Amino acid sequence: MIEKLKVFLREAKVEIKKVTWPDRKITTASTVVVLVVTFVVGIYLGVVDALLNQLFRLVLS
Repeated sequence: MIEKLKVFLREAKVEIKKVTWPDRKITTASTVVVLVVTFVVGIYLGVVDALLNQLFRLVLS
């Protein structure tokens, strides 16, 4: 069992060295896009939630 784990970790290390990692500029740009989209979707969902809340209060009252 331990030997299989050692082999797996050795092979994983070899595969990780083959990966082409993005540079800092691409990583930063991607992070900014994710943060902006997350913020916009959060605002959108908050507005929809507030509108539906008001609608249900109106219907149920």
